[in-house]
Amino acid sequence: MQGDRIRSEQDLYRHVLDAAAPGGGRAVEVGCGLGLGCALALEEYGPAAITGIDIHPQQLQRAREANSPLLEAQPDRLRFVLGAAEDLPLGDAEFDCLYSVEAAQHFPDLSAFAREAARVLRPGGRVAVTSFFSVGGAPESAERLAGLLDSFASGLDIARPVFRLSDALTEAGFADVRVASIGPQVWPGWDRWLARLWEPGTWPRNFLAAWEQQILDYYLVTATRP
Repeated sequence: MQGDRIRSEQDLYRHVLDAAAPGGGRAVEVGCGLGLGCALALEEYGPAAITGIDIHPQQLQRAREANSPLLEAQPDRLRFVLGAAEDLPLGDAEFDCLYSVEAAQHFPDLSAFAREAARVLRPGGRVAVTSFFSVGGAPESAERLAGLLDSFASGLDIARPVFRLSDALTEAGFADVRVASIGPQVWPGWDRWLARLWEPGTWPRNFLAAWEQQILDYYLVTATRP
């Protein structure tokens, strides 16, 4: 991955799914949105079944509509379920891997999410989470991010250092917890994508500025349930 570029949302999902290793097992995506990652995982990684979880009913309806051919063709392998990251509507030890792509910045309680991930994973199960977090040690990072980005000012995105998630996973009993910055592979491409929709000087273009100022970065966090 070093030196490579994540050029699309599909590339980002592949990077996370490579770490989550869903092949042959049962997988769950927390914060599935429109179901892009679920469909990609099903078609390219060969899980036995995949469940997409999202807290927004409208998103789940869109996911079902967007993936209606897959749902019709493989009803036993794909499903979308309403639920929160902190209270997953899933059985104990039901899954072999759990992943989440660009949703953890919204989770109000990372410790509760980590405990739920540990509960629903079988021994040996993998968790892989990628999202943006504040850079540890950056002075007044929450205030600075709120000044740059409306999503942080409104509370839609929550400014927290990535160690809050890695520590939560460790406290929940996970082993081999690893944190890797993938910012150099993500941010420049993200800004090029935003440039299609937003003019220079508008607040979404400040994501790149926040990274360049070393107050925000993109991370991949992985762990294993013993």
